[in-house]
Amino acid sequence: MPVLQWWLLFLLSSMFYGWVLLGNGAKWLEGWQSWWLIGWFSLDWTAEQIRLYVLIIWIIETIWFVVGLFQPSLRSF
Repeated sequence: MPVLQWWLLFLLSSMFYGWVLLGNGAKWLEGWQSWWLIGWFSLDWTAEQIRLYVLIIWIIETIWFVVGLFQPSLRSF
């Protein structure tokens, strides 16, 4: 995957994670909406639990992004 595409993918996902963490996204995702974005196990989660989950995923994705910048073979899914 080219570096530009890698950057754009990370930028788009970071915008979503930022909306969930800093905006009204976690409140909007509560209930059945979280099922199709996060998974079946998140149906009963509160907004704070969704924010924590997204924060952890964002940290992991950021580490993967930085490593993928220097190791192109890790850019594939």
